[in-house]
Amino acid sequence: MPMRRRVLAAGLAGVFGAALSGRTAQAAPPVRLDQLNLVSLSHVNDPATTNVFPGDPAFELETIATIPQDGYYLQYVREGEHTGTHWGAPGHFNTGEPLADELDPGDLFRPAVKIDVRAKAAANPDYAVTIDDLKAWEKRHGRIPAESVVVLWTGWDAKWGTPAFPNTGADGVLHQPGFSVPAVQWLIDTGRLGRRGGTGTDTFSPDVGTDETYTVSKLVYRRHRISLEILANLAALPTTGAWVLAGGPINRRGAGSTATIFGVLPSGVS
Repeated sequence: MPMRRRVLAAGLAGVFGAALSGRTAQAAPPVRLDQLNLVSLSHVNDPATTNVFPGDPAFELETIATIPQDGYYLQYVREGEHTGTHWGAPGHFNTGEPLADELDPGDLFRPAVKIDVRAKAAANPDYAVTIDDLKAWEKRHGRIPAESVVVLWTGWDAKWGTPAFPNTGADGVLHQPGFSVPAVQWLIDTGRLGRRGGTGTDTFSPDVGTDETYTVSKLVYRRHRISLEILANLAALPTTGAWVLAGGPINRRGAGSTATIFGVLPSGVS
């Protein structure tokens, strides 16, 4: 069996195993691919609505061929690798860490949990998720599985395409919620992020917008850990039991990729 198929099969077995209460993946019946549900977690890339991170190149789409004139339709795309919904590779922030073409397919297919911090983020756009927040979530939903992507639902996905998404202050500083440094260090130290887990968010970054040193990103982006950013439709991602699958072009020495990111939901998970 080709390597990519083996990775996918192993991942799908993990999906089914995670959905079974008290049963191991080895005891699970064969995975039925037609019983998996996919939900899109990506915004549509549209220059008219895409919020671009300050300093990144402008996003442009130009029609360069039409069916009446050329017999086919084609657009020319110009954008940074982290435009719109995207995933980032460890080498995006850390010299010597893997870049996009050095990751394995399994690095982009991970179990996921969703932590709803919309109320706190609405009250404080600079809110930084704490260790206590994570422990309170685990008390209700159980331990975060090892090597998971921990997704923050801040409510920023509803602000996409408006000035409220970057939420830039008069001083030019972004005001967006994210993880506190101690919270991410705890996720790493306790093995919850592991070697190939990561973070996800509906904002520009796992960092709070006011941290212009990207301290959280530098911690997350190590080993084979990734960050999923500017996620959409997080209402459709279950709190537990789903996986995330990140696609997109793999550029040579890429910092990541503009992506179509799916939530993969086993039968019975909603």
